[in-house]
Amino acid sequence: MRRRLAALLIVPALALTACGGGESKEPTDAKSASSTPDKPADQPEAPKPVDSADPMPTVKGEAGKQPEVTIPKGEPSGKFVVNTVKAGDGAEVKKGDLVVAGYEAKVWKGSKSLGGSYGEKGAPQVISAGSPSVIPAFSQAVLGKKLGSRLLVVAPPAAAFGAQGQPQMGVGPTDNLVFVLDLQKVMPKKAEGEQKDTAADQPKIEADKEEPATIAIPKNDPPKKLVSETLIEGDGPAVKKGQTVYMQYSGAAWELNKGKPKAELFDSSWKTGSPFVTPIGEGRVIKGWDEGLVGKKAGSRVMLVIPPEMAYGKEAKGETLPANSTLVFVVDILSAV
Repeated sequence: MRRRLAALLIVPALALTACGGGESKEPTDAKSASSTPDKPADQPEAPKPVDSADPMPTVKGEAGKQPEVTIPKGEPSGKFVVNTVKAGDGAEVKKGDLVVAGYEAKVWKGSKSLGGSYGEKGAPQVISAGSPSVIPAFSQAVLGKKLGSRLLVVAPPAAAFGAQGQPQMGVGPTDNLVFVLDLQKVMPKKAEGEQKDTAADQPKIEADKEEPATIAIPKNDPPKKLVSETLIEGDGPAVKKGQTVYMQYSGAAWELNKGKPKAELFDSSWKTGSPFVTPIGEGRVIKGWDEGLVGKKAGSRVMLVIPPEMAYGKEAKGETLPANSTLVFVVDILSAV
């Protein structure tokens, strides 16, 4: 669920997410700054993209820096346009790649800005290439393009948010959208390296596949204090307070799964097709995440065991996450910016 228990976490409401984030202290927020926009479940098939149509917006500026986008006065063609403004010389984007892209976004009508990643606190989008759960303006636009490219995308409703629009962003049901995407790199999908064993009185973790982790919780009572243990140490820089962190995670409640060889997860970012994204260390997520992830290196896998007072306390979050739960998370820190 995109408003997953990450709505437990709490993530920044990135301008381009399909639905806005709340302030409900989930391990992460309601929507990943994550993350790429979700495709509405009832949206019809998007039209096949074309390279150009009349009229066309113009783009000025150096690739990788904030573009100057000018939208013509005429009505849009209604076609789904993916135009390569500048071809990159990097690897070709393949289906399933997690593409990190700088972006600028506008509504065609009135040239209304929807924001972008180039401001002081802007963060790039992570696009799951070819994913059916991500709007075609992102997922289809990047397929087959080379890293380093700058793309101009004109998306009619069928390639964007569909007939319902995106009211929280001020996008109406008939609005055509204009995006500029700078394809920067492909993000790893999980932490890589040899994982160390955990102590006998701590959960056992299996997370070697690109899927939700297997968490086995021991029969003993949980620790009273926060545990933040690096299982795989990455070779990236240490995560700093205030950075935007991209991660994959799986979470389970200790007491509910005590002694089970495979805990029932209450949430996992792996279900969404895209990593979870949130600012860290600023109270946007539960306290156990803020304190347990700052200082860890990008590329690391971290096990967090979070006591109730650093999580949701007396608040229940459904059958798989009762009140007063100690939480166990497996977090792969993919990147931090």
